[in-house]
This record gives sequence, C-alpha cells and structure tokens, in this order.
Amino acid sequence: MDRGGREVIFEYIPVGTSVKVTVVDVATAVEVSIIGPSSAAQSELENLALRKLRYVLEKNGEGEKPKPPDPETGPGTGRGGIIV
Repeated sequence: MDRGGREVIFEYIPVGTSVKVTVVDVATAVEVSIIGPSSAAQSELENLALRKLRYVLEKNGEGEKPKPPDPETGPGTGRGGIIV
C-alpha cells in the first residue's frame, strides 16, 4: 500500500479489547506499532500509525529528502562551506 509517497505494510493483531497496528516502511524496513481500541475506525488507527512512522523516519534522518543546496550560500561563494 502506498501512503504519502512511501510503500508501507500494515499488520493488525487483536489483543483483548484492543488492536495492535504495526506499520513497516518497505524502503527502510523501519517498523513502528501502536495499540488502540478495537472499536476505533481502521482509518484512524492507520493514520495514527503512519504519523508515528513519519516521526521516527524524520528522527532517524530517513524522512523527507533534503532540500538542494542554495547556490547563494553554498560552497565556493565565500559564505560558508569548505573547499578542498
């Protein structure tokens, strides 16, 4: 399933009156889990798990692609950077 430009896999495991939702990012194999009430809508549980996955990916530096360097402040302009 593709969510937010990334391919992810969801797993649902009932635990009493709750459900454990695990989501795995296919590209990085990063996995996170949440536990919510089994009465909650599947879409709500998925959205919560995806938000947690995005947080972990960004924290690990694997989230959004970095912005390209600014030619005004990049290396070789005398305003920072290192020329070797």
